[in-house]
Amino acid sequence: MELFFLAFGALFSIMNPLGTVPVFATLTQQNNDKEKQQIALKTAINVLVILLISFFLGQYILTFFNISIISLKIAGGLIISSSGFALLTGKFSEHKGMKRQKIQNDIESRNEISLTPLAIPMIAGPGTISLLITYNQEYKNADQIITIIIAMIVAALSIFIILRSAHFIVNKLGASGINALSRIIGFIVIAIGVEFIISSITLILKQII
Repeated sequence: MELFFLAFGALFSIMNPLGTVPVFATLTQQNNDKEKQQIALKTAINVLVILLISFFLGQYILTFFNISIISLKIAGGLIISSSGFALLTGKFSEHKGMKRQKIQNDIESRNEISLTPLAIPMIAGPGTISLLITYNQEYKNADQIITIIIAMIVAALSIFIILRSAHFIVNKLGASGINALSRIIGFIVIAIGVEFIISSITLILKQII
């Protein structure tokens, strides 16, 4: 259970579906209720597929590019920390490449927004991918792998529930409420990124000693 809460907490914090709520509400404001539900479901499924691919194919990516796990953890820690700072400063959308003009273009086109920009890069970005590649290298037992997969499924389910309730959340919390929650999550995300970097530095010092 400890690994489950660790994996789920890290995934949920880094993906930060709450930060995607205003974007989802904007992109789907002219859709009917059934269409919103379908978009939310497709987005959650796309995110789950991205998570599974990142976790199971990550080791081959490392091997192909000859990247060590220590290098990946440091790079991932920097990416995750930068995402956390973006949440703290209220620039999460810009950090994910979602500028207002692009949002407006997506509103006008409305073609498969469940994959891009919602699933990637808004939710499953580089920080999430690097986290799962690291998990793939650290957790090898069958029980650990199954636990992480369950954490991915629960995270994807939470994304569906949150996006499905996006318009309700926006109406109840408002922009200020969502920003406040995002800033709290941002602090947690920064701590996760720093932990990645510290653990990598510790491994390097152990190898030197």
